[in-house]
Amino acid sequence: MAARKEIDGSASVPQFYGKELRFKREAAGLTLEGLVEGSFYGATYLSEIEHGKRTMPLDLARHADRVLKTDGYFERCCEDVRKAKQGAHAAYFAPIAEAEQRALSIDEWSNVLIPGLLQTAAYARALIHSTHPLEAPEEVQTKIDARLKRAKLFENRNRPEYWVILHESLLANPTVPPVEMAEQLDHIAQLVRRRRIFLQILQWNAESIPLMAMPLLFIDFDDAPPLLYTEGAYHGQTIDDPSIVKQYRKAYDRLRAAALPPEASLALIEQAAEDYRHGQQRP
Repeated sequence: MAARKEIDGSASVPQFYGKELRFKREAAGLTLEGLVEGSFYGATYLSEIEHGKRTMPLDLARHADRVLKTDGYFERCCEDVRKAKQGAHAAYFAPIAEAEQRALSIDEWSNVLIPGLLQTAAYARALIHSTHPLEAPEEVQTKIDARLKRAKLFENRNRPEYWVILHESLLANPTVPPVEMAEQLDHIAQLVRRRRIFLQILQWNAESIPLMAMPLLFIDFDDAPPLLYTEGAYHGQTIDDPSIVKQYRKAYDRLRAAALPPEASLALIEQAAEDYRHGQQRP
């Protein structure tokens, strides 16, 4: 039997909430399985809520209140936990940032911007300034820090497997000054060289493929259905219907088949970085 892991309720709002949930559950003499019985959730899901790793869905909070006879306590508090987990992320993206930490694999396609997981601080700052030009410097820095924190998942040697396809236009249309663009591309190349990500470039002259204009982010898990996320500058949409995710996945696979192999893609990224470093304009 695995050793019981204590929960530090002082570490964060989600962990305080989770510790209280565990206390009430054990006081009622219920196992994880016993508390989720009659809901649509599993014991592993509930355990991750107790340890502050997941937010509590409203329907599960209501279920817990009903079983534990806690007079609506968990329903009332679950919104506070959701806001705490959201942090500096937009409300529509916060669940995706949380899901990335539990991912088995992540697959991404982008033709407009370098994806957030790969961005340097300078690149992220330029994007935030362009979309939220009136934000105070401290607010901008908070968002940058949140974005960089997401990328810490690449420090985990076991997971997730991350595969990204970028359109070649991203190499020719810099969002930041040449020196910073060289640093951004170097950062991506280093992740490839360290075998933390797989990269492919879809060239300008690749066959036109439907949905090329949509950024796509797929997240697969050990114990949950896959998610698809797509977004614009000020909105995002998460899709969890397996049949729809499957259709988009097929479109992604066609993009991957049309893109350059990883070795050639890395060479293209490194050459672009070198060009920017020496002030040469990309064609």
